[in-house]
Amino acid sequence: MFDQLSEKLTGSLRKVRGCGRLNENNIRDTLNEVKRALLEADVNFRLVRDFISKVHDGCVGEGVLSGVNPGAQVIKIVNDEMVKVLTSGNHDFHLGDKTPAVTLLVGLQGSGKTTSAGKLALRLRQASAQGSLLVPADIQRPAAIEQLSLIGSQINIPVYREDNPASPVAICSNGLLRAKELGVPWVIMDTAGRLNIDDAMMDELADIKNAVSPHEVLLVVDSMTGQEAVTVAEEFHNRIGLTGIVLTKLDGDARGGAALSISSITGVPIKFVGVGEKLDALEPFYPDRMASRILGMGDVLTLVERAQAVVDQEKAREMEKKIRNASFDLQDMLDQLEAVQKMGPISQILEMIPGFSKIKGNVSDENMEEGRLRRAGAIVSSMTPQERRTPDILNGSRKRRVAIGSGMTVQDVNQLINQHRQMQKFLKQATGGRGKMKFPF
Repeated sequence: MFDQLSEKLTGSLRKVRGCGRLNENNIRDTLNEVKRALLEADVNFRLVRDFISKVHDGCVGEGVLSGVNPGAQVIKIVNDEMVKVLTSGNHDFHLGDKTPAVTLLVGLQGSGKTTSAGKLALRLRQASAQGSLLVPADIQRPAAIEQLSLIGSQINIPVYREDNPASPVAICSNGLLRAKELGVPWVIMDTAGRLNIDDAMMDELADIKNAVSPHEVLLVVDSMTGQEAVTVAEEFHNRIGLTGIVLTKLDGDARGGAALSISSITGVPIKFVGVGEKLDALEPFYPDRMASRILGMGDVLTLVERAQAVVDQEKAREMEKKIRNASFDLQDMLDQLEAVQKMGPISQILEMIPGFSKIKGNVSDENMEEGRLRRAGAIVSSMTPQERRTPDILNGSRKRRVAIGSGMTVQDVNQLINQHRQMQKFLKQATGGRGKMKFPF
């Protein structure tokens, strides 16, 4: 989502990075470019004006003008102000002081409430090894209850359903009683939305809130809707009171203005962000990490957390030994490809690497294509265990069999084998053939 904004911001700030000394002229020119980038990203005008003013005040201080590296200090000031913009209240998810803790998901129709309910339930179980109860209280949208029931079955989370027609308030109240019977620590309630805000919806949500006393009232908003998301958040917060926001479709190609504006304008913290369609694609929101990613400085902590979630520690130690001994075979390559795919889209992973934004233009779209990893995995999966361990035995007939089995061409198979050989050659050179890495510094 922030690709264009990040590219423009990093381009503007790169001009001051190498400045030996700052003055009013280069500060003004740089901040004008930053202002233009934020406005083009559909960030709220008042917010942009205040942001630029605060950055300017920080940049003209004597400590910056006479600093050892004033350009780097300006970048730090921009980063610090960006963190402040994204920070509003407590971003932690409130688990409550009594069980079960109730989370009420609200929002307009189509914002992603039902899917977010399943994502949140899965994340809570992964974080605590304890389950939740999903309560579908959306009786307005056809098949909404069936959709949440299907999601619950996919992630093995129970879903409370009424046998007879009932009001949303009765469904939520009875669902809470059922959660107490089951002894689950969390109840996640999916409420009905409308295409637009109306009094009937707000009255219904207020009645549900009074009946179940939720610990969290999370507004689910589609970040692709731009500044309309900010308007929606303000209205919901004024009418029923919100404790947090869930931003969906943060992996989309919108300009990102809603994500930057919504917390600062409404005073409601963003607690989770949806970064994909899969049910495990929900992440806690960290203002400092998001600011770092927007400014092209990567997000190492999130990258490490994703890796830890998918990498088996014992296998990781075995892989380290193989890398040091330059004995990395095609089976190992397949294992790594599968692990990378579990971490998320390759474009997201690369953007978390510090410095990648500087070389992104030199990386072809083909190399960032998800299908490229899948094709490589299909080729290796079509080989026998012996061929994966010793690819040198792959003669012409074996390669043709692998190509047919994977739906690829012999040329694709040869290309993968050559890439593996180049990797082996690099590892041998890096270790000097003695299992110890050598570095050119």
